[in-house]
Amino acid sequence: MNKAFIKENDGADQGFCPRCGQAGIAVDEAPLETHLPPELRATLGRSVYWCDHPDCRVAYFDNFDAVVGVESLRGPVAPKDPAAPLCSCFGVTYDDVQEDAEEGKPTRIRELYRRSQSPEAACGRLAPSGRCCLPSVQKLYFQLRGGID
Repeated sequence: MNKAFIKENDGADQGFCPRCGQAGIAVDEAPLETHLPPELRATLGRSVYWCDHPDCRVAYFDNFDAVVGVESLRGPVAPKDPAAPLCSCFGVTYDDVQEDAEEGKPTRIRELYRRSQSPEAACGRLAPSGRCCLPSVQKLYFQLRGGID
């Protein structure tokens, strides 16, 4: 095939959201199968990224600037929808983390940690990024406690 008609990847396995410019998180097929109807998955190339910026309306994109918007996902997901659970596997919500922070005891977060280490965790399939939510949940807890920005 003539390379004049192929857009080269600008970064070494790094995609940047064509709308907000934030670095994307590379995802494999499992979260795409969970969150996208097959006809939308077919519009994206082989290398697909998740835009994790809460205010950006792009959910997934590829190296050719094809995008799937948040409105096309099969359901609401964090951080795009503030009402969606932070944890796709176990349903931990912003309110749960806020209650832990107010109580000064990370009870729910400790339980989330325990469960995230178990076979019942399905982050690679259920989380839109394909990654475990625990680091984000812990960061939110410390932000709410006034420990980090």
